[in-house]
Amino acid sequence: MGGDAAMTWADFVAGWDAIFREPVIAGTVGGAVLGFLGMYVVLRRMVFVSAAVTSAAAMGVALAFYVEIHHAMHVDPLYMAVGLSLATMALFIGDGARMRLSRESLLGLTYAVTGGLTLLIESRISQEAHDIHSILFGDAVLVRDLDYYAILGAGGVALALHVWWFRGVTFAAFDTATARVQGLPVRALNGFVLLTIGVMVGVAARALGALPVFAFTTLPAIAALVIGVRLPWAFALATAFGALAGGGGYLVATFRDLPVGGSQTVTAGALALAAMAGYGAVSAVRRGLRRRGGREPR
Repeated sequence: MGGDAAMTWADFVAGWDAIFREPVIAGTVGGAVLGFLGMYVVLRRMVFVSAAVTSAAAMGVALAFYVEIHHAMHVDPLYMAVGLSLATMALFIGDGARMRLSRESLLGLTYAVTGGLTLLIESRISQEAHDIHSILFGDAVLVRDLDYYAILGAGGVALALHVWWFRGVTFAAFDTATARVQGLPVRALNGFVLLTIGVMVGVAARALGALPVFAFTTLPAIAALVIGVRLPWAFALATAFGALAGGGGYLVATFRDLPVGGSQTVTAGALALAAMAGYGAVSAVRRGLRRRGGREPR
């Protein structure tokens, strides 16, 4: 972030309305919603899908800068990011067998090509290179008003609908055969999950950066699942961990003078590692008690 003197709490409070309010709230909301959606990503083994969609969103932002500079066409990076995110998600929904390719192969191709194109585009728009770097790694300290309201609006709607339809959506996502027997619209519900992931990744990648967005869609869910609670509580924990990583990571960056995206990513990783360490410690204690013929703690 830069600065000659360390940030103090008084400085932070004084600058809350003018500087810090929107990025902290955007990081918290974005992390929370992506943490919730990340449960579907991790449980359905779509981590590589998340990586490919995030990479496509970053390329969309870079492409928006490119067409404005070289072709005098203004397309807001937010819309380009969301559009390419949804297009990439369509690869996962579509049938790649017609091209004799698995979905994983198509997504691998997408991830590699979009990542390479982003670097090539960056080399052609040197005057915007700093902005592209910020988008890739989430180094931006401030959030545009459009991105702020987009992440609040999209995140609020997505989370509200997911909570409202929670039983049906999770049933269709994790027990497809039984859900079909029960007459649930499995294809539509699964499409809804992928649609909300695509939109949120695109919106959040423009506002927060591609690296922390990928972290939010994987690490909070991993932390929640390692703890081993029931599914509704795991969703709640993943949401809380994502919010803590997004908002708390920004605070760490602010007070320690560190890159925002890196701090948010490492905070999410620290939560996952802490959950794994805690699970390992509890498991070790239980194994020790079992060997001694004692009772396991409840």
